[in-house]
Amino acid sequence: MVRPTDEAATVRVITAAAELSAAEWDRCAGGDGTLDDGRPADPFLQHAFFVALEESGSASPATGWHPRHLVVDGADGRPIGIVPAYAKTHSQGEYVFDHGWAQAWQRAGGRYYPKLQVSVPFTPVTGPRLLVAPGAAAERALVRRTLIAGLETLTTQGKLSSAHATFLAPSDAAAFADAGWSMREDRQYHWPNRGYRDFDDFLATLLGRKRKQILRERREAVAGGIEMAALTGAAIGEADWDAFFAFYMDTGARKWGRPYLNRRFFSMIGESMADRLLLMVARHEGRRIGGALNFIGRDALYGRWWGTVDDRPFLHFEACYYAAIDWAIARGLSRVEAGAQGEHKLARGYLPVATRSAHLIVDPGFRAAVERFLGEETAALAAGDGELIAATPYADRRRGAGDAAALADA
Repeated sequence: MVRPTDEAATVRVITAAAELSAAEWDRCAGGDGTLDDGRPADPFLQHAFFVALEESGSASPATGWHPRHLVVDGADGRPIGIVPAYAKTHSQGEYVFDHGWAQAWQRAGGRYYPKLQVSVPFTPVTGPRLLVAPGAAAERALVRRTLIAGLETLTTQGKLSSAHATFLAPSDAAAFADAGWSMREDRQYHWPNRGYRDFDDFLATLLGRKRKQILRERREAVAGGIEMAALTGAAIGEADWDAFFAFYMDTGARKWGRPYLNRRFFSMIGESMADRLLLMVARHEGRRIGGALNFIGRDALYGRWWGTVDDRPFLHFEACYYAAIDWAIARGLSRVEAGAQGEHKLARGYLPVATRSAHLIVDPGFRAAVERFLGEETAALAAGDGELIAATPYADRRRGAGDAAALADA
């Protein structure tokens, strides 16, 4: 147990999210925004999501994810801060790639694994990682500093090579930078809702040839009698999860080699988070042939996993991008986040958005080498932003650049 700066609080490590109650966890996770029922606005921070990942065995010691969540308890013994963290024996399922760092350090005779990973497993979605219960700004800032200090202690006392906090909300990125961690940027692609009335209203903002391309892709995606259904809540049954898992396994095996999630995970979130799930299902002659799973936030729709067992032209774009845009517009959501990588998303109206991560490298020489690399990488990304904006379909490119900056700070 570590004594933090605040003598009235203590820091402890728990080895499963389930060691805390949903109320205790969600109170901290919702400190930066909640739904009316008190659950965090970000569905991936909800206690039920972590419990499903861990208790299904998807993110567990057997798969190289060893939970080491830090908890700060207040003077009354109630948790006032949490960092979801894992000791890891590999770099899979993170989407901020440090494989090259691991290889370089190991070639130099060092041991990169195990390392400490602060993240939501398998989820490249920006959000808070320093989960702090509601309170005065100064008190919350102190808890953030205490959590970061706890991560540093856990890393050094555990003789870990490094600690990595990924997909950080802007306030958390600033807190890690102030603590002296090395900062990294990357890009992913989000769609901004400019208050559109419907999909046609969105299309009207695009260049003519880009608008025609999207209309053609939507037509061809459902050619031959394919029907799209948007399912949420109790409408998603076990038969839907059976079909979706088959899609996920088929596509995931071809794309990644080994899909990360198991079948039980989907049943667990279907039971505990049904109202926060949107499953787009493509059917042909009554048979499910593909689908995309999204999570519903307070202001955003988050596209996560997709798959198909019947590859049809443009079905991926329809299920993952266009149908998601349609659904978000109808419900007044401010954006759609389409996950990691994929410059092909630019032509579908998604904009490049900066993502942030923080890295603590224990060895001073190795840290200096990493920071040189990060400086070069950040400069190269910034130099390429103009080309990314130029590849978007919007008629007003300057507004697109402004939207991208605003999305990064959302």
